[in-house]
Parts: sequence; structure tokens; C-alpha cells
Amino acid sequence: MGKRLRQQRAGRGTPTYRSRKHLHPGPARYPPLSQETLKGKIVEFLHDPGRYVPLARVVMENGVEFLTPAPEGVYVGKVIEVGPEAKPEPGNIVPIGRVPEGTMVFNIELRPGDGGKLARQAGSYAVILGRTGEKTRIRLPSGKEKDVPNSSRVTIGIPAGAGRIEKPIMKAGNAYYKWKVKARKWPRVRGVAMNAVNHPFGGGSHQRKSHPSTVARETPPGRKVGHIAARRTGRRKR
Repeated sequence: MGKRLRQQRAGRGTPTYRSRKHLHPGPARYPPLSQETLKGKIVEFLHDPGRYVPLARVVMENGVEFLTPAPEGVYVGKVIEVGPEAKPEPGNIVPIGRVPEGTMVFNIELRPGDGGKLARQAGSYAVILGRTGEKTRIRLPSGKEKDVPNSSRVTIGIPAGAGRIEKPIMKAGNAYYKWKVKARKWPRVRGVAMNAVNHPFGGGSHQRKSHPSTVARETPPGRKVGHIAARRTGRRKR
């Protein structure tokens, strides 16, 4: 149908849809894997636009520096331990296989050495449930249970900055700057509110799609909106 859809415009990578990388202090990742346990000192806290949890800059005793989401209760000058022999105390980075059951952890690696993937948002954490062989089972913030390798690293504690999203936005200008640093176009106009020339759901005397919104996987880009290759639609029958 030849419509220039929002996802097509975003895919072109123009500044409207691109994150301003110069605003961010750097990636928040664990240091490279090592078999020795080292101590690190928190030298400063940094604000990363678009990220609610503050970042802590840690300098290791071997000279390696890295950024990591800061846990609650830490402070500038605090010494943390990083490695397989580190104690399971708040702020320390240890393999998940050495963490006692019932401990709250965050910044969990899916695979050893990936730098941390799960439970990184402010106030979110996972709970250690148990172990089966070479895997440790955790309960994620969503309530889902997942098994990760025992050698995957985690940070003990809860990420700082919890409760920030509880404050109401109050005005549209705040929402604009909130999404600006997250590389998301805002405001987001509904397809049914557009004209027929701008969107497959547009046009008509009423704001409605007026036809099924399920489309096939091989649908051309100008029509590929709605439920793409949906396995099922409608209310689930119990």
C-alpha cells in the first residue's frame, strides 16, 4: 500500500529516532572474567540520562575501571569485592552459585562474561530459589523463574533509585524529555487517528481499524502493522 509508517521512518536511523550517545557516561558492564578475587573502590556516582538507577564508577586494585548500577547503601569510598571468593555481602560481585538461597541479587548475567543482563532497573531484584546441578534458579522481578549457570556473576543487594517512577509526570514537557533520552519518538499518534494515506488503520468516519488487524509474516512493509503473524487473537477461552 506504499505508506511511510512510523517503524519505517525509525528504521532509517534519523536523529529523531536515534539515541544521543554523547550524553551517556558509558556502558554499565562487569569487568572481564577472572579467577582471582580483587577489591574495588567506588570513586564516584554518575547520572546516566534515561536510566533511573545511578551508576557507580569502581576502580579495581589492578587498575581496571568499570561502571555498574549502584546498589542501595553504598557510598563513595566503599570497598567492594569482585570475584569467586568474594563474600555474599551488599555491593559485592560474586558468582551466583556461591550466593545463599533467599538472597536478593541484581544485574544478573545470562551467560558468564556477558556483563549483566537481568534485573538492572532501579528497585528491581531477583531472589535465589535453589540449585540443580550446574544451574541456579532465580525468581525474576516479573515473577518468572529462570535457571542461569552457577558461574554467572551477580551483585548482592537492590539497585538504588527505587520509587522514582511513582512520581507523577504532571505535564507533557516532562514526558517529552523523559522519552528524548530513551531514543523514543513522543508523542505517539495512534494509527486510527491518522488519515488513510498515512496508515493502514487511518481514515473513515470513525476511529476504528474497520478490518482484521492480523497480517501474515510475509506481508509487505507498507501493510505490516497490527498483529503480525499472530498465533491467536481474541479472548482466551478457559
